[in-house]
Amino acid sequence: MDKFRIESDSLGEKEVPCDAYYGIHTIRSVENFRISGIVMSEEMLKSIIYLKISCAKANLELKAIDERKGEAIIMASEEILKNFEKYKAQFPIDIFQAGSGTSLNMNVNEVIANLAVEILKKDKGKKIVHPNDDVNKGQSTNDVMPSAIKISAYLLSENLIRAMKNLENALSDKGNEFKDILKSGRTHLQDAVPMTLGQEFQAYGRAIEKDIERVNFAKKFLEELAIGGNAIGTGINTPPKFRDLTVEYLNLYLSKKFIPAKNGIEEVQFLTDIANFSSALKMVAIDLNKISNDLRLLNSGPYAGFNEIFLPAVEPGSSIMPGKINPSICEAINQVCFKVFGNDLTITNCCAAGQLELNTHMPVIAYSLIESIKILTNGINIFAEKAVKGIKANEERCKFYAENSLSLITALNPILGYDKCAEVAKERRKTNKRSREIIIEKGYLSKEEVEKFLNVKFLTGQNKKNSGNL
Repeated sequence: MDKFRIESDSLGEKEVPCDAYYGIHTIRSVENFRISGIVMSEEMLKSIIYLKISCAKANLELKAIDERKGEAIIMASEEILKNFEKYKAQFPIDIFQAGSGTSLNMNVNEVIANLAVEILKKDKGKKIVHPNDDVNKGQSTNDVMPSAIKISAYLLSENLIRAMKNLENALSDKGNEFKDILKSGRTHLQDAVPMTLGQEFQAYGRAIEKDIERVNFAKKFLEELAIGGNAIGTGINTPPKFRDLTVEYLNLYLSKKFIPAKNGIEEVQFLTDIANFSSALKMVAIDLNKISNDLRLLNSGPYAGFNEIFLPAVEPGSSIMPGKINPSICEAINQVCFKVFGNDLTITNCCAAGQLELNTHMPVIAYSLIESIKILTNGINIFAEKAVKGIKANEERCKFYAENSLSLITALNPILGYDKCAEVAKERRKTNKRSREIIIEKGYLSKEEVEKFLNVKFLTGQNKKNSGNL
């Protein structure tokens, strides 16, 4: 039995494995782009297939395709979606490929076409269902790729937002739990005025809440799709209702509310909506990284650091130092954030590099954006469950720092003036006496007045609006 079949295109002939559903275009792309060994994500491939089904259904309704072929394309596409693991190896092309993603689009077209041929009881490679004329009918790589990127990001964002909401709730719950635990604030990693540990965690919760708003706002722009615009967005070679019908079928299939492009030409060549969504992910990563860093500092010690909180122990921290426990989850989150930063820079540069009627850097945009969403989603879930929800407070250490902060003297600025307060702070540094003691010795205030004005709990501002009160 032959191991290969011969296929031809405008450049000549190639051997294709007999058992392969892909064809000659895929073979050429595999040979041309041996770069990273990284193939396109499952989510992007499935989004392209959703578009193929929707276009086939629109073509059938408009009688623009033979009924048997159209039904076979739909059946083949649904079979791949249902049993993706079975067909996963049929999509072998490196993510670093032709910039519009023609290699990827044709790979999908060929696999669907040959599976459709089998459904029609014919041999693979016969082009009874043609990858270009039938599977790709009414489409171009140029409108398929940006649409599939948006669909992938939109669908994945739903899990991301749920993960972020879970983290926001976990941080806010800790804010309530720690609402009466006094501690010192810190600016420039130096003593600052007092606050509560609860206020600190409520601020973290609010930051994530705002990030959710940013992601939701950016997500709205993902709803507008280029599909139906064909080569440059004008809709060449498509019936008048094709664009609207395709999106209608897509929405029926996914139970979503995507809309056709308001300007098809703009939607094909400008990928700013995608860059905008990546930027929202970067904002999430900025805040997540800062919170992770803070928790690492607050957990530092136990005897040579702040030691204000206890993060859950998840693994031994050292291969040589017995008993050492590291903030491993926070460190993993830092690395997730740095990867998102890098992906955003890649996406920004790629989206900015479009020329005239097309952007030619879409495969790496797709891979990078999907990776960012997935690692953020998984990382945030792990962060909430394995770090934040298990945090315990070292109330005694927090109270000690609150009552001994050098910057506690700030509360007396309105009473003694800045210069006298600076003098007290300077003497405290020199003598290591408590500020209260120095103030009384100098006769600036009585003991009763000092206790009144340096009431640490009062100084946290919890009785004031917008002070982070709980």
